[in-house]
Amino acid sequence: MIKFISKVRHVCTSVALATAMLAGSVFAADIDPTLKAALERDLGLTGPQLAQYLRAERMAARYQETSQRQLGRHFAGSWIERKADGSHSFVVGTTMASAKVPAGVEVRHQRHSLAELSSAKGQLDQVLAQGGKTPKGVYGWYVDLPSNSVVVSIGHGGEEAAIDFVAASGLDVETVRFETADEQPRLHIDVLGGYGILRAPGDGYLYACSVGFSVTQSGNPGFATAGHCGDTGEVVYYEPSQWTLGVRLGSYAASNFPSPGQSGPDYAWVRLDSGHTPRPVVEGYTSSDVTVRGNTEAAVGAAVCRSGRTTQWRCGTIEAKNQTVNYVSGETVLNLTRTTACSEGGDSGGSFITGGGQAQGVLSGGSGDCRRAVRRSRSFFQPLNPILQAYNLTLLTSP
Repeated sequence: MIKFISKVRHVCTSVALATAMLAGSVFAADIDPTLKAALERDLGLTGPQLAQYLRAERMAARYQETSQRQLGRHFAGSWIERKADGSHSFVVGTTMASAKVPAGVEVRHQRHSLAELSSAKGQLDQVLAQGGKTPKGVYGWYVDLPSNSVVVSIGHGGEEAAIDFVAASGLDVETVRFETADEQPRLHIDVLGGYGILRAPGDGYLYACSVGFSVTQSGNPGFATAGHCGDTGEVVYYEPSQWTLGVRLGSYAASNFPSPGQSGPDYAWVRLDSGHTPRPVVEGYTSSDVTVRGNTEAAVGAAVCRSGRTTQWRCGTIEAKNQTVNYVSGETVLNLTRTTACSEGGDSGGSFITGGGQAQGVLSGGSGDCRRAVRRSRSFFQPLNPILQAYNLTLLTSP
């Protein structure tokens, strides 16, 4: 019998969305009260300022495409600009000495056209297209219309790498502005049971496991998984595709697994970094996702299904409870539940759940595989309720 861990050689904001949803002809009084409150809160607008902003937004919707057509190669972009007094105006940039614009539209004379800036940004993109890499410390780049420049966003200490990167691209330095950011952007992940996770401890290998169930501890979000998947304090990464190291999810807040020759449980929980959202759902892969509705323990003989990153969605029945399992690597794990579901390396930590949505446990290990002799395969899961009790966790559920 083996533990099912696997390894391989290591080779827009809600406010912006709300704003985009507002039609050009909408007046402040016509806005959904929830959106109105969010706009006033997050943009720091008073009621009159919001109404004035909406007038500028209507102006932009009406004239931005017209201005681009009329100015042609002299067009330097258009944008809504907030003034120091909280008012807003619709601005059209141009490289022409003089340009006619409708009343209420502000003209801004710029050095570079939008086409020139877009081409300059494209030179940085081309470095990647030709196989180059974004250097560490460079967070991204974009065309900034108000400053009429290509902004390269960098972290503290990334100035030299950014300068070398820009120089290698052949970009005209007169179009570039460096901007220091406090934090590098990262993906925000909805975390589901059965998702693939990786750790990279620095020994030249990646180690794969799976998410068990979404939980909280005193309001801190996370997920339960197998203890042999990682040690306390180790970093956990999302696996967007097999053996691809994705965004950092968090780190093991606690982990219990016996050393060879010793005995104990096989459970852990990962505390998620801010920005990631645990969901009361188990990934269905080729089938529908399954909602987690509770954690009532199923009887011997009950059907259970498990979800994991390697073999995805597999089912079987519970044959026995409280089994002691001695793994080939020398660890003895106590009080596991024995099932006929198959599983393979990397499925460890994944979710076991009933057809009625009752969470049962996380995969510890097994024998056999899902490719041949499935009927002789066995999988053992660490029951969930002892994990919740050990770490004072609350299972996330949905009606």
